[in-house]
Amino acid sequence: MALIALAFRCFLLRDRHFGSAISNTGLSRLELPCVKSLGSEWRNVVVAPGSDGSGQSEQKPKDSTSLFSGLWRQEKAVSYSTLLKDIDARKIKQLELVPAKREVRVQYKDGRRFTVPVFANDNQILRAAESSGTALTVVDVRREQASRELAGTLFMVLLLVIGLSLLLRRSAQMANKALGFGRSQPRLKPQDDLQVRFEDVAGLNDARQELEEVVTFLKQPESFTRLGAKIPRGVLLIGPPGTGKTLLAKAIAGEAGVPFFSMAASEFVELFVGVGASRVRDLFRQAKEKSPCIVFIDEIDAVGRQRGAGIGGGNDEREQTLNQLLTEMDGFAENSGVILLAATNRADVLDAALTRPGRFDRRIDVGLPDRRGREAILSVHARSRPLDPSVNLAEWATRTPGFSGAELSNLLNEAAIFTARQGCSTIGDQHLEAALERITLGLGSRPLQDNAKKRLIAYHEIGHALVASLVPASNRVDKVTILPRGAAGGYTRFMPDEEQMDSGLVTKSACLARLVVALGGRAAEQVVFGSLEVTQGASGDLQMVSQLAREMVTRFGFSSLGPLALEAAGSEVFLGRDWFNQKPGYAESTGQAIDSQIRTLAKNALHQAVGLLEPRRQLMDRLVDALIDEETLSGDRFRALAELT
Repeated sequence: MALIALAFRCFLLRDRHFGSAISNTGLSRLELPCVKSLGSEWRNVVVAPGSDGSGQSEQKPKDSTSLFSGLWRQEKAVSYSTLLKDIDARKIKQLELVPAKREVRVQYKDGRRFTVPVFANDNQILRAAESSGTALTVVDVRREQASRELAGTLFMVLLLVIGLSLLLRRSAQMANKALGFGRSQPRLKPQDDLQVRFEDVAGLNDARQELEEVVTFLKQPESFTRLGAKIPRGVLLIGPPGTGKTLLAKAIAGEAGVPFFSMAASEFVELFVGVGASRVRDLFRQAKEKSPCIVFIDEIDAVGRQRGAGIGGGNDEREQTLNQLLTEMDGFAENSGVILLAATNRADVLDAALTRPGRFDRRIDVGLPDRRGREAILSVHARSRPLDPSVNLAEWATRTPGFSGAELSNLLNEAAIFTARQGCSTIGDQHLEAALERITLGLGSRPLQDNAKKRLIAYHEIGHALVASLVPASNRVDKVTILPRGAAGGYTRFMPDEEQMDSGLVTKSACLARLVVALGGRAAEQVVFGSLEVTQGASGDLQMVSQLAREMVTRFGFSSLGPLALEAAGSEVFLGRDWFNQKPGYAESTGQAIDSQIRTLAKNALHQAVGLLEPRRQLMDRLVDALIDEETLSGDRFRALAELT
């Protein structure tokens, strides 16, 4: 605004100076500098003095083809001096003087219209029009200005109203968000989106049978209620990660044909105390409105951990959420028709009040599949993938002990990726083999170029494989290779005993055999290169030996200390409950005896491995040469070279 006022003041001073200069020079009105307009009939420019002001006396430009000259001729306007002459010559039909804009609108008798700028308080136009008898009208634009100012004011008021309305709307949204902060946001799955059925769940026959009864409860409750049976309030799915707990929940939702709410337990926990409990109440309120229905809470250990485990036993937000969940599941309020389905892989940390009958009436263990279960899972995931006819899924089920359903699905997916990368049309055994190594050991690296290092790794791996083939209770050798993969320079893969894995029972002879096989690589280095030339390549093996030996002594009772369980299975402590109570439950002398027993087991295992390899030095050299030449030996090829078949 200050710049506009300064420019306007300079313009007034210029006009005043220009008027005084004209009066001082004594020029007549016909001798004034010619004011001409360039452009359309309402656009004006000022030309240099000396123009004659008449349209007839102007000389045409020499370059008639010039665009500027053409525009000049087309947009020729009337100057101030020419206007005065035309008024005196009575060529003007009408004049409209606009003092506020310092202009006069001219209409000639031939129909032409122009706008000519004039001076402030210009009386020459008035005298000329009066002397020539030309009609002159003075236009008052104050009403137009008032109208424009009113329109501008109304526009500003309108903008202010719109801004206030947007601000109020934003405030209302924030208020609604604050009021709805305690509302839960469960995902209600429509029946069209629930495409998973029980036939899509393979390898979990026992768990599926348990859950089929829940579906029957929902579909035909009268067959149970007439005998006095009640619908289970809750079903807790317990199992390792990737075993299909969430898939089972989806199958129940697809089979039952009732509304299915799904929510993660972590969505209940917030920074503000009381929000989680409010969301639990809102979740069960929505579920009761649509009963019978199923509510699935994934990873319930996020809110179901044992109470009183914090420092000082404080009542934090998670504990309030758990208290509200316990009340909703089995409290004074009736919630019949709502089945709570929850999944966790940490059942050991759940609160006892949550897992008791009346809340979670059924506990279903979803464990790792056995060989037949793995074959069924592979068959389900192979439906949408083109397998080569030579692929035997039963064999691959045997080669993947301990794999969960998610890992088997990932195996086929990685095999499909390898197949597409190589441009093949079907998935073969070589693609499945590459996928298995990629999952279990990581990405492959470049082959070793150092012959000395390659030979050292070959002796190490041959030591593992040869000791495993000589110890009766050890696992069967499946593959030996010196190709680097992941952090390993080479590796020996074994086939675990399927019956032992299914039963979950481990014998003392099997544990001792694992110790001997794990130290087979260190024993081979010691036999071939000497005690001073052994490397740190067996560091991972030594960690495994130490852990297994400690478990044999402190948990399994496989030592001279007797059948005692001196330590529990390793688990994370609860902050506040176990942090300050980590002293072992045995005396210091007993701890020294435990360390002595662990050292004895490790030394005996190494001595046994060295005793197996020393008399077979020539066989080791022959196997190492074959491994260096071929880089990878299958289990059958290794046993054929070692003449152990």
